Amino acid sequence: MRSSFATVPLYRERWALDGREDPVVVKGRTGSTGGALPAEEAVRKLVDLVPLAGGAATSEPCRGLGRVLRIARPVAAGDVVVVLDPRLPRPPAYLPPGVRGCVLDPDSPPDTALSALVNTLRGNGTVVAVGQDKTVAAFAATLPDELVRQVAAVPHRELDSLDNGPFGVLHDPLLGYLGAFGECGRWHLDWTRVYARSTSAGLVFTLLRQHSPRLVDVVVAGGVRGTVEPCPRHGTPVVLT
Repeated sequence: MRSSFATVPLYRERWALDGREDPVVVKGRTGSTGGALPAEEAVRKLVDLVPLAGGAATSEPCRGLGRVLRIARPVAAGDVVVVLDPRLPRPPAYLPPGVRGCVLDPDSPPDTALSALVNTLRGNGTVVAVGQDKTVAAFAATLPDELVRQVAAVPHRELDSLDNGPFGVLHDPLLGYLGAFGECGRWHLDWTRVYARSTSAGLVFTLLRQHSPRLVDVVVAGGVRGTVEPCPRHGTPVVLT
């Protein structure tokens, strides 16, 4: 937070005017929701979330997928991760070695992408389909019968639609992938890269290792209420809504 206040134009302006709990910018003032930033405002002002030294001015909706898949349903070399969401402009990066990834529009999967899957996975590897339940089912229906049994579904959940698993990844259109449903039956955060806390406006998230745009204390769209607590089994943070 101190680095963001020192180097990111939007936070320098917002926190200096509105105050902040930590670091205290204006003594005796905390501002609305402790200085948290609504997601809608962050989207409108992404260019102002670029540090003064420069950096990307676009969000990464696929950020973190490789990490959270290790929690939800591990993948192995030779697998292909297919993200079924037309809002995502680029394939997921930072997947495990030997794992490929692509993004498909669930309403009209490109023939070339499907052909590539058929050619490379016939009899080998797994298609890990990440998306809403209906889109995963529709995608599987487009595949040859012999390939359907190689499809592993990983439901794609947003914060306001968490369920009881048994599999799933937690996604936000602005922040990317935040966590996954663990074998203990709880929604675990990717806690080394994502920090969350509860405020009067709802749950807010900080991306700990994204240089630009800098997303600190962002209230997810809709202001979802919830808490962040340690997992009784693992001791790492889980989200309860």
